[in-house]
Amino acid sequence: MQSRIPLPGQAGPAVPNGPGGPGGRFGTAGPGDAHATGADQPPTVLSDELASVIAAARRRAHRDDDRQVDTAHVLHAVLESDPDVAAHFDGGRTQVARVLSYLAQRTIGYGMSWHGTVEDSGAVPVVRQGPAHWSPAVEAAVVRANGRATVRGAALAQGFDLFVALTDDRECRAVEVLHGAGVDLESLALRLATETARRANKAARSDVENGPDTV
Repeated sequence: MQSRIPLPGQAGPAVPNGPGGPGGRFGTAGPGDAHATGADQPPTVLSDELASVIAAARRRAHRDDDRQVDTAHVLHAVLESDPDVAAHFDGGRTQVARVLSYLAQRTIGYGMSWHGTVEDSGAVPVVRQGPAHWSPAVEAAVVRANGRATVRGAALAQGFDLFVALTDDRECRAVEVLHGAGVDLESLALRLATETARRANKAARSDVENGPDTV
């Protein structure tokens, strides 16, 4: 594994306290987890899109009989559900297919050493107990994703925000998977930074155009 440093242009924004931040309330869950709250929910509010992604990751963790929902489960769910993410890979959908193929080998290959262990890349000093709960790295990624959304003026994070947040943590399992599947992480980071800036500029222009009328 590489040292835990942000990818270029990906030093995550500060996340405020309150709803959507570290001091906020637990969020509602998505399909398959309707309105569930508690120790297996991160301290943030989830958009419908992210709730659906996390629910899919949870089902995958349960199917694989894994102890926790980790960032590799979440990466798998994001890549399957958000076609916009694929556009930012150097090899496009072909490279995404390679990553998904790598992820599918979890129970027979690279992920066997993870079985029964807790993913904690140092993102937060908390370990949740019980089957298929959030890993600390997933909690941190979801909070970072909502923080990024807030910076660009969105109420809640979407799949792209979560994907960028996953790649922020250079020691999480999702980044290990991307590296193992041959993804150029530095090149990916530059494209994600460019797209993040484009979305922020678009949101800023929209705010100006839709602002209150002046007298």
